[in-house]
Amino acid sequence: MYLAMNRFTVRPENADAFEALWLNRDSHLKDMEGFVEFHMLKGALREDGTILFASHTVWESEDAFRAWTRSEQYRAAHANAGGTGKLHEGHPNFEGFTAIQHIAKSAAA
Repeated sequence: MYLAMNRFTVRPENADAFEALWLNRDSHLKDMEGFVEFHMLKGALREDGTILFASHTVWESEDAFRAWTRSEQYRAAHANAGGTGKLHEGHPNFEGFTAIQHIAKSAAA
């Protein structure tokens, strides 16, 4: 399992527009081999007056994630990304993780 995260620093006055951008976009993730799930996370207001958002994508493998970054679906999902920079501070901070342990609540019988 591979987790890909991007962290975005957003000023409170841009938070609603930033959320709307993510909630209303077509990510094309469901079209990709190896895609498992996606979460957009919103943190609390921080001491510096900004809000931290994190996109959290789970993939079957790092290779599946890398294939996504080279795909037509990726280009389509990020076609307008350059125009949204005013909604967050600086560049998103990427972090990638390979899972070394996974614990899940089992489904009831």
